[in-house]
Amino acid sequence: MGSFRSFRFLLILYLLKGTLSNSLIQLNNNGYEGIVVAIDPNVPENETLIQHIKDMVTQASPYLFEATGKRFYYKNVAILIPEKWKTKPDYVRPKLETYKNADVLVAAAQPGGNDEPYTEQIGRCGEQGERIHFTPDFLAGKMQTQYGPQGRAFVREWARLRWGVFDEYNNKEKFYLASGKNEAVRCSAAVTGRSEFNKCQGGSCISRPCRPNAHTGLYEEACEFLPDTKQEAKASIMFAQSISSVVEFCTEENHNKEAPTLQNQKCNLRSTWEVISDSEDFKKTTPMTTQPPAPSFSLLQIGQRIVCLVLDKSGSMSSDDRLKRLNQAGKLFLLQIVEEGAWVGMVTFDSVAYVQSELRQIKSSADRTALTKSLPTVPAGGTSICSGLRAAFSVIKKKYPTDGSEIVLLTDGEDNSISSCLKEVQQSGAIIHTVALGPSAALELEELSKMTGGLQTYASDQVQNNGLIDAFGAFSSGNSAAYQRSIQLESKGTTCKSKEWMNGTVVVDSSVGNDTLFLVTWTLQPPQILLWDPSGKKQNDFSVDKDTKMAYLQVPGTAKVGIWKYSLQANSQTLTLTVTSRAPSATLPPITVTSRTNQDTGKFPSPIIVYATVHQGASPILRANVTALIESVNGKTVTLELLDNGAGADATKDDGVYSRYFTAYDTNGRHSVKVRALGGINTVIQKATPQQNGAMYIPGWIENDEIKWNPPRSEIYKNNLEDNQVSFSRTSSGGSFVISNIPKTSPPDLFPPCQITDLKARIQGENLINLTWTAPGDNYDQGQAQKYIICISTSVLDLRDKFNKSVQVNTMDLIPKEANSQEVFVFKPENITFVNGTDLFIAIQAVDKVNLKSEISNIARVSLFIPPETPSIEVTPTCPDISINSTIPGVHILKIMWKWIGELQLTLGSG
Repeated sequence: MGSFRSFRFLLILYLLKGTLSNSLIQLNNNGYEGIVVAIDPNVPENETLIQHIKDMVTQASPYLFEATGKRFYYKNVAILIPEKWKTKPDYVRPKLETYKNADVLVAAAQPGGNDEPYTEQIGRCGEQGERIHFTPDFLAGKMQTQYGPQGRAFVREWARLRWGVFDEYNNKEKFYLASGKNEAVRCSAAVTGRSEFNKCQGGSCISRPCRPNAHTGLYEEACEFLPDTKQEAKASIMFAQSISSVVEFCTEENHNKEAPTLQNQKCNLRSTWEVISDSEDFKKTTPMTTQPPAPSFSLLQIGQRIVCLVLDKSGSMSSDDRLKRLNQAGKLFLLQIVEEGAWVGMVTFDSVAYVQSELRQIKSSADRTALTKSLPTVPAGGTSICSGLRAAFSVIKKKYPTDGSEIVLLTDGEDNSISSCLKEVQQSGAIIHTVALGPSAALELEELSKMTGGLQTYASDQVQNNGLIDAFGAFSSGNSAAYQRSIQLESKGTTCKSKEWMNGTVVVDSSVGNDTLFLVTWTLQPPQILLWDPSGKKQNDFSVDKDTKMAYLQVPGTAKVGIWKYSLQANSQTLTLTVTSRAPSATLPPITVTSRTNQDTGKFPSPIIVYATVHQGASPILRANVTALIESVNGKTVTLELLDNGAGADATKDDGVYSRYFTAYDTNGRHSVKVRALGGINTVIQKATPQQNGAMYIPGWIENDEIKWNPPRSEIYKNNLEDNQVSFSRTSSGGSFVISNIPKTSPPDLFPPCQITDLKARIQGENLINLTWTAPGDNYDQGQAQKYIICISTSVLDLRDKFNKSVQVNTMDLIPKEANSQEVFVFKPENITFVNGTDLFIAIQAVDKVNLKSEISNIARVSLFIPPETPSIEVTPTCPDISINSTIPGVHILKIMWKWIGELQLTLGSG
């Protein structure tokens, strides 16, 4: 049974190759299998939490089944339990399940944060999300009045995770004008309720009916829509699953296309059910005729890390000093990257395999040093990858089952016999990380990592790019706590001329500093190494290994916070510098950078999207300087600035995910990705805030015509940025991807401008419309577009479906700016009726120099509101007869006074 489960999971990953998601989920006969719910290592042991997870999924399954027309249900779920929790007989070791591929993460809210469930989404409409987040308090049912039953919330977030739909509410714009009337942003419009003003200060709250602003016609800022507890509306789950009558997603028939929701903005006005119906899940299933079984659960407890290095020592490793570089990278991994307590073995191979070290537990520096002495030093022979893998399985089996173990496989040679051991790989349950070294590494190598959920990397022979050390630096544990993982602060190299210096600085911030290592490598002879800590003290304790051509300094204790300066002098050779560190505390999460691409295989002219997530714990780091270095198989490196601006490839502004399209292809084959992130004067940490992609917080309910307010949201949201700047430096390997189908001759221009996704419109002055958006480029989000086409209509559907036949705005004087610049355009609507109460819809299309056109932008909306003329008369309001010694309760007095002031404002026309 265990072998079958391992095979099934491996097959899942193989079938998902080339896609964005690393998930193990598979849809089998209408049931979702392989769902992984992980409990964060920092969550205190609490066995009832496991039962809460089971209860949530069990409640969610029939709700999902009915909401999808009897099409989907939850079949089995694996719950990943932290290593530090007590072991129990029913806890088994995971196979391929890790924190890195978990679909749901259960973690405590950040200090001052909230328990709002949310889902990370970095892709476009219809693309799978990254991960669902819950807190233990939410799962315990402590937020039911605000978010409804936990099972319903899970189904809502599942729709975002699995099918790539978006919110049907808008916390930043809760109301909109439709034909001059205020409407609550919701879907469907059949949801009933009341709009109520509510303002709390100093422990007292004032509640009254909402009033429109005299100048815009929109309800005032503190106005909330409170749903009726008794409803007939059945949709939509993506608006408020907490409403008891809501059991469906909005469909094409009842979808509110005019509301300013993320679903409309991201999905071109399509309903959530239309997006779900277009999914691969939907296409390969039909409704069930019987009720589904209840979900089953497996309890998996993280154990000690088991990893075996499988290293190529064939004759081709003598080229380009590859074996020396392997020793440098291998020593970094053994001395610094692999965690304390892990078990490590080593196998080398040429045409046969050699066991260099049985599994040895890392308990001290002596264990690490002993393992480094097993690294290969003499290249010879052919290449038999399967021999190396079989030997590694044997090494692991002597002490542990291979389930959940890891293999780091490096090779530079071709091997046509890899297929002969695929079945053994599938049955092993081991995770295989691959390093393709040089241009001739076996083309089948990536299949091993794809099949097992491992990381695939590529390192060229361009030593100054430090690719091999970066690859080994990426193999930290996927199951350890953040403070236990090695973090790369710097990775840099250069080819120096005679007596030329390589100078620079490395920032050690307060979130790292423990176990800090400076590593220098060279190609010919030892350079002069100068290093100063932030106080100016020179560091002189480098250990020099002339045979391996490397020197390293282990900073004792915790490295000083601040700027470390270095100077390396070389004589006509290539030098590299790598700096790694760990968090000094389990309570302060380190700033981390994780990077990846949207696919690991691509075909020209489809673009690759590079993502880098810069966070401290769950808090995003904003306004960092983030760049990607993309190296092709021929050694050419392209530098790409990544942006968190909510435009182009970037899905959401200010979420700490930096993104960009990559289109600068020049050759077929492997490409490596390295990301560098720097924090400086403008960089800040965003403290816990209401999530941009989470379940809607219900501020209150209307029950029997009475208002039942929920507790107000925390005041921290009013000031959610840290005051102090954040200085840091990080580098991260983003793995590799393979490109094909690039023409041998110069590729034609087949890249259009990217879609404009952040178009906004507002009324300016009398009958003028002000538009703002982020400029696209000539090739997606790079370069400069040739022109814009702006069209307007009084029908949102006509504008979407008949854009080219809609009224076109004169844009002769509108010259596109460079990509990612802010555009502003003001115009007066012509050839269209635009009077008081008119709703006008606007969209833009960008055109490049070869007349390739972008997709139509998101549709912006303005409503012309002309305030009624206010008669110039003197008003004597009636003041309530309240004496200073009145026995009327203070809060009641405030309500009367507020009502009197409001009446005066309305009379005077001040809103």
